[in-house]
Amino acid sequence: MLERINGPQDIKALNQEELGELAQEIRDFLIEKISATGGHLASNLGVVELTMAIYKIFDLPKDKIIWDVGHQAYTHKILSGRKDSFDELRQFGGISGFPKTKESPCDAFNTGHSSTSISAGLGMALARDLRGEDYCVVSIIGDGALTGGMAYEALNNAARIEKNFIIILNDNEMSISENVGGMSRYLSSIRTDDGYNDLKKNVTNALERIPVAGPKIIDKISRTKQGIKQLLIPGMLFENMGITYLGPVDGHDLKQLCRVLKEARKLNHAVLVHVLTKKGKGYAPAEKYPERFHGVEPFDVKTGKPKSEKVYPSYTEIFSKELCHLAEKDERIVAVTAAMPDGTGLKRFQKMFPERFFDVGIAEQHGVTSAAGMAAAGLKPVVAVYSSFLQRGYDQIVHDVCLQNLPVVFAVDRAGLVGSDGETHQGIFDLSYLTSIPNMSVLAPKNLWELRQDMAFALGYDGPVAIRYPRGTAYRGLKEFRTPIEYGKGEILYQGKGLALLAVGSMVSTAEHIRDKLNAEGMDVTLANGRFIKPVDLQLVDCLAKGHEYLVTLEENVLQGGFGLQVLAYVHEHYPRVKVLNIALPDAYVEHGNVSLLRETLGIDSDSIIRKMRENGFAKYRDGKEEPDERTTGCTFGEAESGTVQGEG
Repeated sequence: MLERINGPQDIKALNQEELGELAQEIRDFLIEKISATGGHLASNLGVVELTMAIYKIFDLPKDKIIWDVGHQAYTHKILSGRKDSFDELRQFGGISGFPKTKESPCDAFNTGHSSTSISAGLGMALARDLRGEDYCVVSIIGDGALTGGMAYEALNNAARIEKNFIIILNDNEMSISENVGGMSRYLSSIRTDDGYNDLKKNVTNALERIPVAGPKIIDKISRTKQGIKQLLIPGMLFENMGITYLGPVDGHDLKQLCRVLKEARKLNHAVLVHVLTKKGKGYAPAEKYPERFHGVEPFDVKTGKPKSEKVYPSYTEIFSKELCHLAEKDERIVAVTAAMPDGTGLKRFQKMFPERFFDVGIAEQHGVTSAAGMAAAGLKPVVAVYSSFLQRGYDQIVHDVCLQNLPVVFAVDRAGLVGSDGETHQGIFDLSYLTSIPNMSVLAPKNLWELRQDMAFALGYDGPVAIRYPRGTAYRGLKEFRTPIEYGKGEILYQGKGLALLAVGSMVSTAEHIRDKLNAEGMDVTLANGRFIKPVDLQLVDCLAKGHEYLVTLEENVLQGGFGLQVLAYVHEHYPRVKVLNIALPDAYVEHGNVSLLRETLGIDSDSIIRKMRENGFAKYRDGKEEPDERTTGCTFGEAESGTVQGEG
């Protein structure tokens, strides 16, 4: 059956038996391809029939389908004609794991973050009506995404629309289906019957023609009906907002799905279709462990186990252990996550201190402000969040945390390039937006030991602090350099002449590799760890500028608003003779791909940086023609601390 699917209209030619075969073939295809490339598995296996029903009932690309988050759109990509591209799924130059308008006209809107689909869909529906066009708009949103406040803002406005707008609630929590029960399913079958809405409309029209008494009868029936619904129908929240509720419907019953979507298409107002699905459907390991199979690396299909062994420890794991270690000593430490206890490393904290752990759902704005409230009341909250998701709470950081100078610690995970999830997930803006806020302090550790030091410092500091660290294995080099953290102070790691490298965070290890390569060519290079991105250690910059002709800054953040431009502005004002080269990411969104390949493509790997230095006259050979500046820096090394750090892996 899958061989017959090469475009959005092809599924319409299949009969019921063939559709059943197609569903199984799609699941087999997804398991095979994702096991090779990695990607989002459980969520995609759960929406196979739902996506097929959408393609049966609607006419893509004329009709607009908007996927919330979008990581469950793999079946949509298959049915729209992209199945032959799945060998390069999430690979550099290949198709994205999320909807992308540039990939296909069937992708109506780019998505990657949660709780946005209803707002985007409503906007499209309003534009459609204003322009006098005729097409359907369907927004698919998960029950988890409904924890985001933006979804409720959109629902509140959707009730006002006077033309068709369909919201599909993809509900994959088993507890909800059990709470609904048989009576609700029975009521749902009545409400989605072909004649139900026509009957309701005809009765209303007839009663309206009765002078005086007609409207009163309609009102009395309506109020009585509402009372019965409140007792029996689970969708009253939506009904009371003015949105017709249809469901719940079995999300794996294709015939039932098609019937309810046909009914939803007839209504001239907003309608919500409640669909019950099972994450990981059809693949036993994913059904048993849906969280584990949400986003996966390449895995063995028979066992479900990753093909490559996990390299320990990651920065996330170091953070997790150190936070628990510190929380054992201070009962005021609490942890906040926005529906990411596993991804941010807070699962361990949740088990050890359940009463001090708070999962606010997919609601970063609320999470930040609730942490501000905790801090104002005497606690020490740690908000653990991915860099790309923290930007959703920017206003709350500005007004609720920093304006009051409250001691909230932001553990900013996945900072810098994250790889295969692409543009919406790259954490390349946090240095720019965080350093723009008064009272905020920002650190970036050079290795796993410094992350531990940073956390202890941050939880002892009386003000907002953000610690940003990358995805993946924690760097274990430069172990001997453990200068105690002092507010606003960096450190000199190696002292040389002529050329100085000033790096922050993940780029310190890159700078170390650059130094090693240039040393092998006869150059004596100074290497400094900035540590603080805000405030910049200007005394360290003074030291480097006074003793070097060339200064190179390195950061894994966009250039605009980042660390390097702060240094550049200061050096140009005070040391105009010093040449400064800023190494940073371009002013652009970075697409998906392997991180190492992205670094090379974007010019922030060691070899690319050395080439760029040579092009700008920064890396000169000692060949007798050009000697580096012989002035001494006058800087001193930070003394290495002996011994081990608590909790070392």
